[in-house]
Amino acid sequence: MTKTFLAAAALAVALSAPAFAKDVAGQQTFKRDGQTYVYTKVTKEDRVVLSGRRYPAGSAFELIVRGDRVTGYSGGVPVSFTVPDAQAKLTSTVVASR
Repeated sequence: MTKTFLAAAALAVALSAPAFAKDVAGQQTFKRDGQTYVYTKVTKEDRVVLSGRRYPAGSAFELIVRGDRVTGYSGGVPVSFTVPDAQAKLTSTVVASR
């Protein structure tokens, strides 16, 4: 249950955080609850795949986003949950204007 919550929290932060630090080409990071998440995002035909590791533990995660449904694993534990407009948030481009 805790790992499901952590995966949900990780995705929620990834979807809502306005600025990510891009450390290595294609990698993105964010921090949540003392953990640093480093991941890559790959957009495929009907889904977005987020895969990476959570540090300092080094636990791997891979989340597949299709529409509002997120499935995958975090630390070897299967996770499945919904996030309203998850696909749109991951694939849209944000344009800022004054």
